[in-house]
Amino acid sequence: MAGDYNLNELMIIEAGRKIRDGETVFVGTGMPMVAAMFAQKTHAPNMCFVVETGPISPEVLPVPISVSDPRAMHRAAKLGTLREVLGCLLQRGMVDVGFLGGAQIDHFGNINSTVIGDYRRPKVRFPGSGGANDIASLAKRILVIAPHEKRRFPERCSYVTSPGYLDGPEARKKAGLKSPTPDLTVVTDLAVLSVDKHDGKLKVTQLMPGVTLETVQESTEFKVQAASSVTPVEPPSAGELRVLREEVDPLREYLGKGE
Repeated sequence: MAGDYNLNELMIIEAGRKIRDGETVFVGTGMPMVAAMFAQKTHAPNMCFVVETGPISPEVLPVPISVSDPRAMHRAAKLGTLREVLGCLLQRGMVDVGFLGGAQIDHFGNINSTVIGDYRRPKVRFPGSGGANDIASLAKRILVIAPHEKRRFPERCSYVTSPGYLDGPEARKKAGLKSPTPDLTVVTDLAVLSVDKHDGKLKVTQLMPGVTLETVQESTEFKVQAASSVTPVEPPSAGELRVLREEVDPLREYLGKGE
């Protein structure tokens, strides 16, 4: 049934819908890759899929568990290198969408995937940037996917691994970033938030089925603001769920074991 879905499935499908046919999309592992694969197998068959380790435009088989998984290289147009995709493609402005995840996302859309707490004596240490800083600095459009929990959405990140709008609308330009005012959208299991380029802050633009702004605020440390127009997210269709479950992640590595 189309109404029988979990929060991971809802979030992944809505994030995948944000990808447009024909775009060049740079992804890492985890939910960003699942969402990009979903887009490729549904409404965006001409999307150019770029994986951090070098594969360009692969026809991805069921979801890889890492960027080095051979499944991420299946029938690729080119088996490039990390240097080629981060340098030749990203640095030249040829990437339309950078698709990222993170442990924290703050009010300005900055992403932390490095540490929680003091850098030298952290409470928690994460894997770090990988290519995420390059992607967030240089892609024309940034998509972020993350579960919506209060600890994940602080006023300011403990550490900025990958830049959103830093501390205001002109901050990226002052920092010398090649992409000074990208479209930046965060998709969670409660809402879709996009950066308002006038103040550089995230605002709610869409709400997931059954969710209110009050619910979003309860799971967010910073003050939640609504955009001028807030629309409901369309629930997943039966066809979308079939593709996600049967073709993209049949082993439910990222979808969760229960439906």
